[in-house]
Amino acid sequence: MSFEYMSKEGYDKLVAELQHMERVELPQVRDAIAEARDKGDLSENFEYHAAKREQSRLLGRIRFKQRVLENARVIDTSRLSNDCIQLLSKVEMTNLANNNRMTYTIASPHEANLREGKISIKSPIAQALMNKNVGDVVEVRVPAGLLKLRIERIESI
Repeated sequence: MSFEYMSKEGYDKLVAELQHMERVELPQVRDAIAEARDKGDLSENFEYHAAKREQSRLLGRIRFKQRVLENARVIDTSRLSNDCIQLLSKVEMTNLANNNRMTYTIASPHEANLREGKISIKSPIAQALMNKNVGDVVEVRVPAGLLKLRIERIESI
C-alpha cells in the first residue's frame, strides 16, 4: 500500500468532487437510465446504452477517487521547513538559458495544475528539484531538451 501525500486543500477538494459525483451526477445518470428504459426495446435504444456507458464511467471515477482518499495522508504544512525542496514547497527558480524566472509549487499528482502553478511531484522537473537548496543549479531532461535551473527561493505553503 502506498500513501498519497497531499495538502489539506487538495484532500478537501477530492472529498467535494467525490460527494458531488455520488450525490448529483450518479442520481442524474440513474434517472437517465430509467427514462431510457421506459422508451421500450432496450436492444436498439441508443439513449439507454449511452446512459449505461456513462454510469460505468462514473462508477469507475468514483472508485478511483475512493481509493485515492483511502490512501491519502494530509501533510501538516506547519511542520515543513524551507531548508530544502520537498512536497508542498513553493520554488522560485531561474531558467539559465533565457533568464526567465518561474515559480512552481510541488504538489501531489492529484493536485497538479499548471495554470495554478502546481506541478506534480512525479514530473521530471520536480524530481530533479527534490531535496535541493537555494543556490543549487539543477539540470533537467525534458522533452524539449536539457533545462538548467537555478533555485532562487524556497518557501512552504
